[in-house]
Formats: sequence, C-alpha cells, structure tokens
Amino acid sequence: MACLRRKKHCVQGQQRVSFSNFDHPRQSNMYLILRFFCPFSILFFTPIASVQAFTGTYGINYGRIANNIPSPDEVVTLLRAEKIRNVRIYDADHSVLKAFSGTGLEIVVGLPNGQLQDMSSNPDHALNWVKENVQSFLPDTRIRGIAVGNEVLGGGDYSLWGVLLGAVKNIYNATVKLHLDQLVQISTANSFAVFSQSYPPSSGKFDDNVNQFMKPLLEFFQQIGSPFCVNAYPFLVYASDPEHIDINYALFEPTKGIYDPTYRLHYDNMLDAQIDAAYAALEDAGFDKMEVIITETGWASNGDQTEAGANATNARTYNYNLRRRLAKRKGTPHRPKNVVKAYIFALFNENEKPGHSSEKNYGLFKADGSISYDIGFHGLNAGHSSLLSLKVP
Repeated sequence: MACLRRKKHCVQGQQRVSFSNFDHPRQSNMYLILRFFCPFSILFFTPIASVQAFTGTYGINYGRIANNIPSPDEVVTLLRAEKIRNVRIYDADHSVLKAFSGTGLEIVVGLPNGQLQDMSSNPDHALNWVKENVQSFLPDTRIRGIAVGNEVLGGGDYSLWGVLLGAVKNIYNATVKLHLDQLVQISTANSFAVFSQSYPPSSGKFDDNVNQFMKPLLEFFQQIGSPFCVNAYPFLVYASDPEHIDINYALFEPTKGIYDPTYRLHYDNMLDAQIDAAYAALEDAGFDKMEVIITETGWASNGDQTEAGANATNARTYNYNLRRRLAKRKGTPHRPKNVVKAYIFALFNENEKPGHSSEKNYGLFKADGSISYDIGFHGLNAGHSSLLSLKVP
C-alpha cells in the first residue's frame, strides 16, 4: 500500500500523470498537462498456439480495497446473475478462488508488484507461487490467466522495470513445468505512461526510456502468444483538460470526432482512438500481429470539485455506451477485424482507497450490491439470493 508509482494517459495532445499503488491501479491521482499530446534465460519454451484468457468481449475488475463490500460468495451470485463471465483480480486471494470454484466464471489472477523482485530472482519461488495460487485451484476454479505486475513500465519505481521480464519468464516457465501453459495465459497490464505519443492514433509510439524494457518483453509475449494489455481511461483524459476535449467524444455520444490524416480514418470516440494508438505503437516497435486488450476502463460516478465530469450521469452514459459498443463485437477503425475486448473498472465502489474522491467511486455497483446507476444490470436482491449456492458442474 505504501509503494507509489507514476503513470500517464495521453490522447489528443494531453498527458496525464498520476500517482497510485503498485498492486492496484488509480489509488490516487493528480493531473499535469503538457503540450505534445537484465538477461534471464528461458528454462522451458516450446512455441504454442495462443491461449485465450478472455473468451468474450466484456469483463470486470473485482477490486477489494473496501471494508463493506459483499462476500466472495455474494459476488459470485452477482456476477452470474448479471452474466459477467470474465473477471480480473489484483492478487490470488484464496477466499475468492474458492468461491469461484464450480461457477463457470473465468478469472485472471494477479501477481502483485511487491513480489516481482523475488519471482524474478528465484525460479523456485515462482514455481511454488503457481502451485499454491493456480494449480491447487484447477480445474474447479477456471483460472485462465496470470497478470504479472500492474503498470510497472512507465511507473515511478524504476527498480521494477528491470525485473519485470525475469518475473514474467519465471512464472511462465513454472506453468510449463506444471503443464499449465496451454491453459493459463501470462500477461502484464500497462498504463498510457508507456507511450510518448498517442495523438493522432497513427502517431502512437513507445517512450524511449520504456522501449528498452518493453521490446524484449513484447518479443517474449509474441513467442508465447500473449496480448498487449493496456489500461485506458477517457475520463482521466477529459478531466485533465475539459475546456479543450469534447466530452461527447469521451462518452461515445454523437460528435464530429477527430480525423487521422495518416490513417485517413475518422474516430467518433476516444477509446477507439486510444486502442489504435496502442496498435500503432506496437507496429512501430515491430509487433504488428499482437492483439490489444483493454484491461481497465471506466468512469467515476463522483469526485472532488476539481475532477471535471465525475458524476453519475456521465458514468452511466460511458458504461452504458461502452457495454453496447462491446456487444457489437467489432474492431476499431484501424483494426476492424480485431474485436475490442475490455475489462470494466470496477465492480464495486471501494471506500478504503486513498486519493481523490473519484478513486472510491468507479463501481458499477455500490457496496451493498445495488446498482450505482442503470446500465441494464439489477444488483443483488431477494430475487437473486437463490443463485448463491448454484454451481456449474
């Protein structure tokens, strides 16, 4: 909880910088607007077909920095009632993994940033971690991925930049040794701090300081069939400069949008532009076949007076329109055949998160399980209580 790191969200000539906890995103944030818009050996490796940790298009991040949210069993009830199958957590909490057993829900667990150094330097520890937190729950709990670290590259703790790849490799090698490598996908989530440019989308490029660490990481991910995961927040971009950014463009509402003269493409919403900026950066780095997955996106339903746009109306509009957009199973202007997949941040409002008020108010659901606003979900109620013990064979 004490480790802080830097990240930024870039789009339309804006750069946003925030500080937050390594193991869980967006613990706190501040805005800064700028104009521009170690070797490790692979012990086990066999080229494999791509493992798919995300089988749909719509998922949710289940954060738990709160003392008043429903129990894991109640969360299972909620997720199944709302037909949300894909879930990410930021650790490998055993109470959660036990509750998910036999439910049919598919989960990506997280290796926290605080364990990266140890996992990078100790392959045996990585093996034991996978045994204790993944293998021991399979197959009843459908663990489909391991996110190794969160927003490491581009973050403020530079000591972690050089150990991320080693940790990724050791965790992957552990899955190979345990014969889990074709079941469990290895990835890491990135913030927009890894990019030096993202507007217009065709100009997307990795930051020079990040690139020396990013390129070998991407080379390894390409070998094992992993996607490029990125956290993208149109809300944070808009809040950083509300006078110059069209809120309708950020909310998927009707707008004139932007035109990318290099791609000769029109963008009618910011998230598509952010995704294509990521694809452009990958192409620039030589990884034009790698898939981009949005591991976090969302909109705060409340915030401080200085946080423009943080209200329930905008949060409802963004998340409702995003859900409709993902249901269409279509790609972006630059990659029309690459269906967009996104995990929403977050499942619940989390009352123990420090920082601006917005940090506590990203949830689609309130702490009591009721909806924060109506986007077609119902929340926990008496009608769903009978689902609590329902399990999938």
